[in-house]
Amino acid sequence: MIIGYARVSTIGQDLNSQIAELKSKGAQAIYKEKFTGTKIDRPVFKKLLLKLKPGDTLMVTKLDRFARNALEAQQVIKSLFDKQVSVNILNVGVVEDSPTGRLIFNIFSAFAEFERDMIISRTQDGKAYAKKHNPNYREGRPRKYTVYQMDLAMNLLKNSSYTSVAKQTGISKSTLIRERKRRGII
Repeated sequence: MIIGYARVSTIGQDLNSQIAELKSKGAQAIYKEKFTGTKIDRPVFKKLLLKLKPGDTLMVTKLDRFARNALEAQQVIKSLFDKQVSVNILNVGVVEDSPTGRLIFNIFSAFAEFERDMIISRTQDGKAYAKKHNPNYREGRPRKYTVYQMDLAMNLLKNSSYTSVAKQTGISKSTLIRERKRRGII
């Protein structure tokens, strides 16, 4: 049986393109999860690994969907080969249980880990540069509402309920409560 595995790192990301690709390449069943690849303990992936039987094929679209680093990739591939499970990584190919196949897989895994590390390094360098050269730099998600919008909402709260102000401004009740606490308004 060909069993596909699709994974994205966050809830907001979409699995549809991976699922469509796995189906088009012959996956008969697909396990999917929205879980960060930086953690080895991915619940759906663990469940999938336990379900695989000798003669099955595990199919993933890309190497980075399979493992978070070269060491984990080597451990997982070894356990799959020990169970006589084939591995097909669509952007790499079928990984053969041979010295050459394992060598190629290890090289690709090392490059995938290197690429991930370089992305992290560049991101950290960019943040450090921004912190040093931009006095308005702020990490995290950008604010959804302007200072003016929040000031208006806080003024409305003087005479109206949270529910009423939320309806008028489109700012959620929980955001209004957090902003009020942040400003020290009781």
